Amino acid sequence: MRIARLLCWLLIAIGLLTIPVESRAQVLVGVSVRIGPPPLPLYVQPICPEPGYIWAPGYWAYGPDGYFWVPGTWVEPPEVGLLWTPGYWGWENSFYLWHAGYWGPEVGYYGGINYGFGYPGVGFFGGYWKGGAYFYNRTVTNVNVTVVRNTYNATVVNNSTNRVSFNGGPGGVTARPTDREIAADRQRRITMTAEQTQHQQAASTNRTLHASVNHGRPDVAASVRPGQWGSRGAVESGRPPNRHSESPNRPPNGGPSNRDRTPSLRPPNAHPALDERHQQELDRLRQQQTEERQRIEQKHRQEQQRLEQRAASDRQQQEAQHKQQQQLQQLDRKHEQQQQKLEQKQQQERQKQQKPGSSSKPSGNDKPSRD
Repeated sequence: MRIARLLCWLLIAIGLLTIPVESRAQVLVGVSVRIGPPPLPLYVQPICPEPGYIWAPGYWAYGPDGYFWVPGTWVEPPEVGLLWTPGYWGWENSFYLWHAGYWGPEVGYYGGINYGFGYPGVGFFGGYWKGGAYFYNRTVTNVNVTVVRNTYNATVVNNSTNRVSFNGGPGGVTARPTDREIAADRQRRITMTAEQTQHQQAASTNRTLHASVNHGRPDVAASVRPGQWGSRGAVESGRPPNRHSESPNRPPNGGPSNRDRTPSLRPPNAHPALDERHQQELDRLRQQQTEERQRIEQKHRQEQQRLEQRAASDRQQQEAQHKQQQQLQQLDRKHEQQQQKLEQKQQQERQKQQKPGSSSKPSGNDKPSRD
């Protein structure tokens, strides 16, 4: 028995040695999960701390206790001239596989995930290098012009409000790499810096960042520098900014916007039983909204497949995609209205609890209202 076990380990070792170094690293550190990550939380980008720092969007990582949120942060690149390609989760062979981010001369494929702040799903529009200096697009990045002088303004068209955090699979983004992204992926790569690695490790040990605790709404969604989400400048997750603004990610005059810094949806812990019921109501509403979105997206995928089977023209496909975008935008508005109504109702209940003579025992029959 010992001899057979020894032979087995020898065969495994020989197999690993015959794999190229880059592929071997992917085999050893690759993470695959059966359940997809939660949607991306909405948050305001903290102000850039100093020139030369590049924004690395937040993402859901996976550990022994499940998914945990790694807050977005400003990072100093390992070399001048490099840009950050975010990592992404992709559906492969009935599993969600993590594709790690990397530094390179161009931003490559990141799964079509709309990370915001210059990463709309395809390409990068947050800034560029020129003459050894990094120039920031103030339309989608939060910089203080008194600190950062190299800035410009360029409109970024982003028709998607999808917060899905994975590519492929049920309800996932359907984007595929473009020729330019494929070419960028073949260029020289540099893995995460030591600061980024420590940032992720610190997030894995913070219980409030675990999806099992925050239900997809981390208390801290972004930080000014890696690992400093407990300091001044850390940003909580919250509701999206006004949809009618020209650019929801851009603060006025290059500084942080108090209007966009929405408070946490969690009420103060004055009435624990009432707060717990309110949290359950919010969880039920979000679950209903997620199921409704998945049904619509499944219907759209079926329609797209039928069009492809019939060899439909490009115009028909564009019309179908336009219809899908309109329906998803309407669904987002509906969900936002539902959320506001439920918050108003819960606020009224909390006010009643604070009045003299009112009962502190909440009713268990209340349910979230539906449009």
